[in-house]
Amino acid sequence: MVLCPECETNLDVDEEGVEEGEVISCPECGTDFEVVTTSPLELKAVEAGYVEDDEEEVEESDDGDYS
Repeated sequence: MVLCPECETNLDVDEEGVEEGEVISCPECGTDFEVVTTSPLELKAVEAGYVEDDEEEVEESDDGDYS
């Protein structure tokens, strides 16, 4: 059983099924946590504005093209 470090709600996380770098959200307080290590499971609060590595931000270049 994994408890939210902020509000101590059960996060209902499969400790065997998570990977390092994965982001988990608390359903009670809404805080997002990144999995730092899987054995033992260690979570770190994600800062506001955090974007997961596999999401790309699309930015407009000076000539108006999107890449």
